Amino acid sequence: MTGLINVVGAAVVDSLDAPARLLVARRTAPPQFAGMWEFPGGKVEEGESAEAALHRELAEELGVTVRLGAELESGEAAGWPLNERAAMRVWLAELAEGTPRALEDHDELRWVSLLDDEEALGLAWIPADFPIVRALLERVTALA
Repeated sequence: MTGLINVVGAAVVDSLDAPARLLVARRTAPPQFAGMWEFPGGKVEEGESAEAALHRELAEELGVTVRLGAELESGEAAGWPLNERAAMRVWLAELAEGTPRALEDHDELRWVSLLDDEEALGLAWIPADFPIVRALLERVTALA
């Protein structure tokens, strides 16, 4: 796909070594996604690496710095398909500095359990993020 929009997201967890909780963000826009939950992140700018974009987006959206862990692989080189024009690569991340705040694009942040699938899966996720949540839960279960 030529011209695919590259997006990055973070599965911010309480610990990269033994993740038990995930930080989720509720969107305020666009209208079709307002009130739905997602992984914080955003578009990769031209000339920017995916990792640098993720650090920038988390600073802008949440006011934090993070340590990146492993990428949550989708099986596709471009990442998890969001729609016909965009794909998202997602990394596990752990807070390094700052207290997460909903600064941009979100009206609420919440920590949810990764040890209780129902808590995470029970949220109204943006549809494209739902398979990523399932993959994250499978990875956490495999680590336990």
